[in-house]
Amino acid sequence: MRRTVIIGDIHGCFDELLELLQEVNLRPDDLLVSVGDLVDRGPAPGEVVRFFRERPNSVVVMGNHERKHVRGIFSYAQEITRLQLGERYAETVRWMRTLPYFFENEHVRVVHAAMLPGVPPAEQREEILCGSTSGERELAALFPDSHWHDHYTDAKPVVVGHHVTGREPMIRDGRVFGLDTGACHGWNLTALCVPGFTVHSVEARADHWSIVKRRWQLPVLKSKPWHGFTWSELTATIARFSSAPDVATRGWLETVEKWAADLRSSFPALVAAAHRVADELTTDELRRHPAAQCLFQARNGRLDQTSLARQCSTPRRTVDLAAALGLTLPELPD
Repeated sequence: MRRTVIIGDIHGCFDELLELLQEVNLRPDDLLVSVGDLVDRGPAPGEVVRFFRERPNSVVVMGNHERKHVRGIFSYAQEITRLQLGERYAETVRWMRTLPYFFENEHVRVVHAAMLPGVPPAEQREEILCGSTSGERELAALFPDSHWHDHYTDAKPVVVGHHVTGREPMIRDGRVFGLDTGACHGWNLTALCVPGFTVHSVEARADHWSIVKRRWQLPVLKSKPWHGFTWSELTATIARFSSAPDVATRGWLETVEKWAADLRSSFPALVAAAHRVADELTTDELRRHPAAQCLFQARNGRLDQTSLARQCSTPRRTVDLAAALGLTLPELPD
């Protein structure tokens, strides 16, 4: 008999996924369904995505983590995944845009996070189905003293992920199945096989999120747009991460701080260079110069460090102005 094998939140735990599929003895004609959240927090999101995309008879429901990538909402987990996927990231996000918000067959419904009782899946709000922040707020307002699944009495069982239930799945009256058993946090990865409604789990090999957070902190910091930050944004970002436990991370932040200080200390030299260049050029040459605004201020006696600082509000603007004036400023080390 062809089964529907539903997998809880995988979050990049590829080895555990393979082990779980071996545990359930997945067959080629079985339909494999993910409740969503294939990516973020784990060590191998690319391998998980590739597996589901390449395996026939596979469905992935939109999770709130896929939705974050689709909508360009980045927290630390999404920044890490973008680096993990590398050049495959943009194409993977295009694929994520195609994911459905629910799956339903004759035996079961599958959504990522929740659904309102008595409302067909196709009529549900996407935000509730996938567990977005606004969807969570809406549910909390509708059920202030309970959970949505306390009120679910529809005849067809529903399977969800999203909220970690502990090491064991949540099963309510054989009608609601919560399969997020915290694989990325070192607990379990869980599957539900339908129509028998049998539960299978394997233990995670590590607390992957704790490991991934530490391992990728420095690469994530190096990928930030330091040249485009304002000076205050740059200072605040350094302060935010300056207590990182990793010595290499703290050392690199010290390098960034020194680089920023060196750029800002170049302001007197930039003012002097602007006055020198302004004196050497004709008015027509000034108009065509890439630093024309600065040079006209110098010629008119209105350029000092304060006015230059307003123009050089970011490292990039400072470096570009220096290059236009024939000066070379230090680059941010890799």
